[in-house]
Amino acid sequence: MKYQKLLSEFEGQLDALESGNGDVLFKAEKGIALVESSIRKLQKQIAGKTFASQTDEIYFFKHVKPQIFSKLIYYVKLFNIESKRPRGNNAAQIKYLQHQIDKLQTFFNDNLEFYNYYRRGAMSLDEQYFVRGNRDLRLPLESFHFLIDDKFSTCQDGTVATIMAYDMLIVYLRKEVDDLNNTLEPTKNTPMEKPSKLFWTGSKTDLIELLYALHASESINGGTVDIKEMASHFEHFYNIDLGNYYHTFIEIRSRKTSKTRFLDKLLELLNQRMESLDE
Repeated sequence: MKYQKLLSEFEGQLDALESGNGDVLFKAEKGIALVESSIRKLQKQIAGKTFASQTDEIYFFKHVKPQIFSKLIYYVKLFNIESKRPRGNNAAQIKYLQHQIDKLQTFFNDNLEFYNYYRRGAMSLDEQYFVRGNRDLRLPLESFHFLIDDKFSTCQDGTVATIMAYDMLIVYLRKEVDDLNNTLEPTKNTPMEKPSKLFWTGSKTDLIELLYALHASESINGGTVDIKEMASHFEHFYNIDLGNYYHTFIEIRSRKTSKTRFLDKLLELLNQRMESLDE
């Protein structure tokens, strides 16, 4: 199947959209149009065609299609949430956003059996869930019927996409709540000393991968430091705006190859350096 090129182009277009100018509603609208176009292209490539093996079919509907379809659900929900967001004081916005998080969490609770199956990487029911032609009467009510097609859908690929989308939405909403809370209760800022002369010249994603690795190691302040505080110091020390690092971390977690690409590279380079010094 030739969908790998389409996926690569799609990810590049999304990265350009997210890093470009425009408010959240503008980006959501553009994102919806972009994803719908990509889904229809993918649909033409797949619908009515036979996969080389059932394993290939399961992989496509469990991993590939949800990767794109989840972005559609994400942008549609994001647009609806942000367009109804109260423009009053911070406390009202926090209450509204927290309510939206609770509603998204309800979906996970209502679909707990499948959610646990997917989260633990189980495969025993993949043939039932991710092969076309099978039906599951326990399908969640939240589905995008206008794009469902027997030749392009299985009974649970939409649920996987919804789980991925809601993960991203919860991360986005929690960051919004954190930012509003910071405005309500300004942190005791110990003024950063003089400006740093260091500049991060690698990719922002690589630095975020390093940030989360250090946080997971509990090597700073005995593991009591908050990820937000660490991110703030990274931004100061390396003169960089990390943007929505929560969202970037979700993207890192969803990598299909190595999830620790930058850390793997660091390990390789360090070993090479030590070996060269031993020669």
